[in-house]
Order: sequence, then structure tokens, then C-alpha cells
Amino acid sequence: MLLEQVLALTVGFTDKWLAGNLLEGPEYLAAVGLVAYCIGFLPGLFAVPAVAATALVARSIGAGDPAAARRSAAQAILLGGGLTLAVLVGALVPGRRLVALLGLPPESSLLAWQYISIVLPALPAIMLITVGVAVLRGAGDMVGGLVAMSLVNLVNAGASYALSSGWGGLPRLGWAGLAWGTLLGYLVGAACVTVLLARRSAGLRPTAADWRPDPARLRRILGVGLPAGADAIGNTVCHLWFLSIVNRLGNVDAAAHAVAITIESLAFLPGSAFGVAAATLSGQFLGARDPKRARGSVWLAALAGTALMAAAGAGFLAAADGLAAWFVGGADRQPAVAVLTARLVRIVAFAQPPLALLMVFSGALRGAGLTRPPLVVNFLGLILVRLPLAMLLAWDSVPLPGVTLPGWGLGAAGAWYAMAADLAARGLAMTWLYERLQSRGATAG
Repeated sequence: MLLEQVLALTVGFTDKWLAGNLLEGPEYLAAVGLVAYCIGFLPGLFAVPAVAATALVARSIGAGDPAAARRSAAQAILLGGGLTLAVLVGALVPGRRLVALLGLPPESSLLAWQYISIVLPALPAIMLITVGVAVLRGAGDMVGGLVAMSLVNLVNAGASYALSSGWGGLPRLGWAGLAWGTLLGYLVGAACVTVLLARRSAGLRPTAADWRPDPARLRRILGVGLPAGADAIGNTVCHLWFLSIVNRLGNVDAAAHAVAITIESLAFLPGSAFGVAAATLSGQFLGARDPKRARGSVWLAALAGTALMAAAGAGFLAAADGLAAWFVGGADRQPAVAVLTARLVRIVAFAQPPLALLMVFSGALRGAGLTRPPLVVNFLGLILVRLPLAMLLAWDSVPLPGVTLPGWGLGAAGAWYAMAADLAARGLAMTWLYERLQSRGATAG
């Protein structure tokens, strides 16, 4: 699972490295940062079927009922198809105006929309990868996702480099070449997931009857998945709001934020990976009526994820300057971006252990079918801590209806102080909530 997360991350790494090394100007890094947020949150739009698929398939496999697992898988993919159509319509009609609202200067905003408009046709492929891999995870098959993301990354990296630089006699498409490479990567990944789900040996190949809409099972998927979907969509809106706070500070701050987020994502990979492991094992052991092993698996995942992310945070403190310079083609090429990026990475280094706790215990609760508690914790943390504190610390002044509050004017660094405070608060809150629910027996239901 951790290897899969690393490969998924390198898709964004590839685009940012190419934008920072092959294209001149901070506007490209600023634009690719906004694009990374949008593309990165697209799988979150399919959290309703994906989270439910992992939880229900894991329960069925744990209970020794592969037929129920196949039906849940098929119904989750059907629901994902309907969501894909809705998202495509919603993105194509007001999409360019929504991108402009995120606060980038006009030239960067135009670049971002150009990229997104090329990648949008891959949305069905992204849905199939997201939901299909969630099904495989619920069945305990972590290798399938690794194989799919290996292909996505290899195709994306190779095609993006070749098309943006004109390598091998291909047309030199520059910025647009990055988008076409990403599109091709997702299409190949979706084909791989289709093959994995169709294998007879996987035990998850649905029959024709499984594809017929099943109202009862769809209601169960929605019951488990809707809170997770609301969580994902709420997170998306809040994170884009947070991005707009930084974008309004100018291209240098936006570019540094984009690069620092990519570097920081190296650290939260263990939390994400062990969060998925906690969700799968929690669901399977609860399906097997063994809550003691479910709880033990969750705490082992939490300890492992926290240890690895604490080590990554220490690495950030030591290597922030070198990492920042690598992304911008050398510290002398875009010095303002490199210096600010290193500062942001050091700020968030201290928040990595509580972020690990947040990810693992959120995953454990979702694997147990308790998708509402993570929704509440995440929403309150973002709305009450991160966003207001980011505006107060980052801007010189905060306009409110009828009054303007003085701000601290710390720029992107202020926004990142707010982010670190939010992650610490939510990590501790999620740990307390998991233990409270576990002591009441809620996670065994």
C-alpha cells in the first residue's frame, strides 16, 4: 500500500518537476499547484462508492461471503458511473469561472484551466481506478493497486516528458504536453484495473445479475458512503478555499505553496497507507466477529504510521533547502520560490505525527462503517481552525461584513502555521474519538 501511495504521488511530482525545470516563470508552478489540488481531489468525489466498497467488501470477505462482495463491488461501480456523469456536467459548464475564483493571477489561472480541460475526459478512468482499487483493497488485494499505479506513473512520466519537450521527434507541446501525459496515464491505469477485476482468480468478477441495480444494496452503499462523500467534498471545498487564501498573495507564494505541498506529501504517505490498512483489517476482523484483533490491527497501524511520519518530519528539517532547490531547477533559478518553499516545509514538519494519527484512526472508523465521526472532526477543524487562522496570519487585513480586521501579514508562512495547528488539533481529536467509540463498543457493530 505504501509503494502504491509513493507511485500515486510521483504523478504530481513529475508535473511539478517538469514545470519547474522545463518551463520558465513562477506562473507555471503556480498553475500546476492549483491543478494538483483539482486533480488530486477528483478521486474524493468518488468517496461515496469507494469508501463503501472497501467497508462492505471487507465485511463480506471476513464473513466468508464472496457473492455479497461481488454484488457490493458491482453496485459501487454503477454508482460511480452515475456520479461521473454528474461531475462532468458540473465541471464543463462553470469550470473556467470556478478556476478563476481560486485567486491566481489571470495568466496562471488560464494555464490551469487549459490543463484541466485536457484531463477532464479521463474522469471515467479516474472513477474506475478509485472505486476498482477500493474493491481490491476491501478483498485484501493491495498488489492490484500497486500494479495499476505503476502503469499510471510510468505512462504519465514518460508521455509528459516526451510531449512537453518534443523528445523522440514528437511535437513539442510544452505546458499542454504535461496534461496529455496525465490523461494517457489514467487511461492505461483504468484498463489495468478492469483486467484485475475481471480475473476469475480474484473472486470479485461480478456476474450479469450483480450489475442489475439493487435498491437495497445501493441504499446500504449510500448509508455508509454519503458521510464519507460529504467529508471528501467538504475537504475539497475547504482545501480549495485555503488554496485561494494563498493564491491571493501572488505567484511566488502560490508557487512555493505548490512545491511545498508536494514535498510534504512525501511524509503523509505512511499515514495514508496505514490508514487504508487499518480500514481493511478493521472491516475484515469485524466481519469475522473478532473486535479484539480489529482494535489491535488499528493500533499497530497507528504506531507504524506515526513512527515513519515522525522520521519524515525530521528529514524535512534537515533537507528542506535541497528538496526545494531540486524542484525549481536549482536555488539560483527561482531563488524567492526556493527559499520560501524550504521555510514552509520546515513549518509543517512538526505536524507529521498528529497527521498520521488523523489518517489511521479516520481509516479505522470508516472501515468499521462509522463514516460520520471523521466527517465531523474534519469539518470542524478546517472551518474553525485552519481557514480563519490562515486568513488572519497570512493577510495584512481580513475584510469581514462591516469591519476589517488587522492581519499579521506573514504571507504563505502564516497560512502554513494555521495548517500545522489544524492538523495537530484534528489528529488528537480523532485519537480521542476512536478510543471513546471503541470503549463504548461502537466500532464492533
